[in-house]
Amino acid sequence: MSPRAKGSEYMEWAKTRSPSRFNLASSGVAELPISELPVRLEDLELTGPSFYGYPPLQERLARKAGVSPECVVAATGTSMANHLALAAFLDPGDEALIEDPTYGPLVDAASYLGADVRRFPRRAEDGFAVDPDELEQALTARTRVVVLSNLHNPSNALVDEETMRRIGQIARRVGARVVVDEVYLEALFERAPRSAFALDPECFVITNSLTKVYGLGGLRCGWIVADPSSARRMWRLNDLFASVPPHATERLGIVALDHLDAIAARAKALLDGNRAKLQRFFDRRADLEVPRLHAGMIAFPRLLRGSVDALCALLREKYDTTVVPGRFFGLGDHFRVSYGCPPETLSGGLERLGAALDEIAKEVR
Repeated sequence: MSPRAKGSEYMEWAKTRSPSRFNLASSGVAELPISELPVRLEDLELTGPSFYGYPPLQERLARKAGVSPECVVAATGTSMANHLALAAFLDPGDEALIEDPTYGPLVDAASYLGADVRRFPRRAEDGFAVDPDELEQALTARTRVVVLSNLHNPSNALVDEETMRRIGQIARRVGARVVVDEVYLEALFERAPRSAFALDPECFVITNSLTKVYGLGGLRCGWIVADPSSARRMWRLNDLFASVPPHATERLGIVALDHLDAIAARAKALLDGNRAKLQRFFDRRADLEVPRLHAGMIAFPRLLRGSVDALCALLREKYDTTVVPGRFFGLGDHFRVSYGCPPETLSGGLERLGAALDEIAKEVR
């Protein structure tokens, strides 16, 4: 059995070390001011019938996901959604097969639950694509969940529908579920494919939220989509973890979902402009290797010369700028850049990142 995680090294770093004047590590779109939500204080209440889902919120989440309300479990952000989804299918000693590299807390949560964590590769030289044959080779009779993100965190790579369908078929052979974190899939907006849940509702379990793409992190409006039996199990597990949610945020979540088209338009305009700016920066850097940016909100460049940890330390200490070291995802020669920040933050951060890269290059000559 893998050693049990006692926390998340990445989350501790994100909370204590990533804040900076030029924060290119924050993983969400710049926060939407509450003044831009059409809500009045009298529209909110502190307490409501929220025991196993607040019905008006359940209806809206179900409509967004294209499923019936009994398939939806509301959760406190994607983080709690992931924890509940894994807890529903993993007992101590079970096996969790998780993509590598991946978002660290996915591994940490499975480890905390007492699972034996195995990995399947998503290689940089292959554009971080999933090879179903390699995944199948890593699967065993003890595998209870296969875990991946789509869009991939940290690389932004998309798993296409055909590959995802094959993953489900492979997992079914050993009776495993496939848990897919789709929080970044929202960043494709009108180009987003349908959720993996539509491919096989008895196999796929989806986690998602409004936290990353829409600038609504403070609402913690997350959800899980699963078959009704599994959803009921997760609701009961949530009695142990979160009990009932803050009702005021449920009400605000309804307002956000009712006006999501306008909120999405704001986010898309911000990301489109920032993506073009970041691509121009990458085009000028011979010391970075990164696929072209076509969509999404994160990038995962490889540093070709020098140390990523030295670069991150220099950025932090001299330039008051942060990116995420790739070691948190299992690739020490990469770093993650998020570009959902205000345009002026991105411009200032890229100017300082360029200066730091130039300094690192001089040291390794």
